[in-house]
Amino acid sequence: MAGVITHDRPSAAEGRQGRPLIVTEDVELLDDLLRLCAAAGARPEVHHGVPERRGRWETAPLVLVGDDAARRLRGAARRRGVVLVGKDQDDSGVWQRAVEIGADHVLMLPDGEQWLVDRIADVAEGVGRPALTVGVIGGRGGAGASTLACALAVTSARQGRRTLLVDADPLGGGLDVLLGGESAEGLRWPAFAASRGRVGGGALEESLPELHSLRVLSWDRGDAVAVPPQAVRAVLAAGRRRGGAVVVDLPRRIDEGIAEALAQIDLGLLVVPAELRAVAAASRVASAFGMVLRDLRVAVRGPYAPGLDDQEVSRLLGLPLVGEVPDETGRPDGGKPPGAIPRGPLARFCEGFWERVAVGGEGG
Repeated sequence: MAGVITHDRPSAAEGRQGRPLIVTEDVELLDDLLRLCAAAGARPEVHHGVPERRGRWETAPLVLVGDDAARRLRGAARRRGVVLVGKDQDDSGVWQRAVEIGADHVLMLPDGEQWLVDRIADVAEGVGRPALTVGVIGGRGGAGASTLACALAVTSARQGRRTLLVDADPLGGGLDVLLGGESAEGLRWPAFAASRGRVGGGALEESLPELHSLRVLSWDRGDAVAVPPQAVRAVLAAGRRRGGAVVVDLPRRIDEGIAEALAQIDLGLLVVPAELRAVAAASRVASAFGMVLRDLRVAVRGPYAPGLDDQEVSRLLGLPLVGEVPDETGRPDGGKPPGAIPRGPLARFCEGFWERVAVGGEGG
């Protein structure tokens, strides 16, 4: 059980000022709170009452007050970010004690454990502005969506932005291969198949292969492993909490896992070759994804069939135009990933895209 009283949540700046503070003398409750802090990746400071060290009560990003200690805190200065924690579900007096100490929330264990772990993890990670998350979809097979997704990620990282590239297509062969890092150390999707609840953003970032100054979550070359929707949701949410940019290479079908990914995508790019059959195929993809994505735009690839240009493709699909995606000749033979040539046409296209969507100031 968890209940809200009426206080604002601590700001992100407050969340970076230090460790969570636990106030209790209840040994059993303290063990539970320490366990939950460990699960959230936080190292708390423990006291039996208001800390003697000046300012610690006021500056702790989060204060977890055991119900046994509430009476000892009646004279403490009022502040935000106080949670009164107990175990007696039938104790109606807990709400009065929460009001007396100015608590934001009343929480009963074990029912509220997951909520509390999430709150502690927010504090430990210093939650700020989430990453702008861009999904890239091919209008038909071979449209070049994976190439564009990699180029967008490589360009974003080169501009100094914290960047995560996510391969959401288990049948695509692995984006780590396209980046030349199939043998790089780090976890792939199958390692996260059992993820439940919250995944730590910092732990996720450190566990993934680092290629071309960005982190990559790809598939391995083993047997196909089904990643449950809740794992997709938890992993992508963890990546977004770190800020910067997240680029997701999406398949052309929507299942439960992809629906979870789409729910966290801010902007979708539909890559469409400028030929009539491709436009016809893309219209079906656009119809399906457009029902889920809030912002879906089209990126057109040449060469152009007679009577078609990028504006006409945009009109036929009824989608805003991002622009024409240029080819980058010589890339495979040179061993460079898409977008790795700083002054190449594909890199310039991607740089222009990031400038237009105004991602700035969230780098690592």
